[in-house]
Amino acid sequence: MEIESASSSLAALGHETRLAIFRLLVQAGPDGVNAGLICEKLQLAPATLSFHLAHLSRVGLIRGRQEGRFIFYVADYAAMDALLAFLTDNCCQGGQCLPKAAATSPLKRRRAASVR
Repeated sequence: MEIESASSSLAALGHETRLAIFRLLVQAGPDGVNAGLICEKLQLAPATLSFHLAHLSRVGLIRGRQEGRFIFYVADYAAMDALLAFLTDNCCQGGQCLPKAAATSPLKRRRAASVR
């Protein structure tokens, strides 16, 4: 990821409403959430939501998919992963200094689930 792309993504997430939308979509998983439900959960006006969804989409953090007359929005997990990798690249000279990130890594969760 280039610094310009990372900067644009971070700027988009720097707004309270866009961060709340993005977190909701991350939590929703790959099925995503339709715009009406996002409005309802975050108590946003449709025009306000549309503005913020367009911004997040423009920087590549979310994608929309049409299903019938509804649009479902999904977090772009590859873009999120790339942003996190950019931010933590060579962190602490390669040492393990991010205990919260390590504890929530998907690989670690999968390994823990397979042990149970």
